Amino acid sequence: MKDKNLTIRILTPEGTLFEGTAQAVFLPGLVSPFEVLPGHAPIISALSAGEVRVVAQEERRFAVGGGVVRVLDNEITVCAETA
Repeated sequence: MKDKNLTIRILTPEGTLFEGTAQAVFLPGLVSPFEVLPGHAPIISALSAGEVRVVAQEERRFAVGGGVVRVLDNEITVCAETA
């Protein structure tokens, strides 16, 4: 599974903030921060205000003001309240 990538979309009420691939994604979970790697179990989680960190060839960071995330089949969809 090392050669697999994640697909991530960060959506806001204004539109798509980011769409791309990643090797790892760090999210500000409501209870605690967590990391998603390829092969992660399906999950839906609330997010607190904080930073979504997307690790690929380059690392990108996005500030979000809370929201929800869904992880399913190496696809991550973040629905952020604000960004």
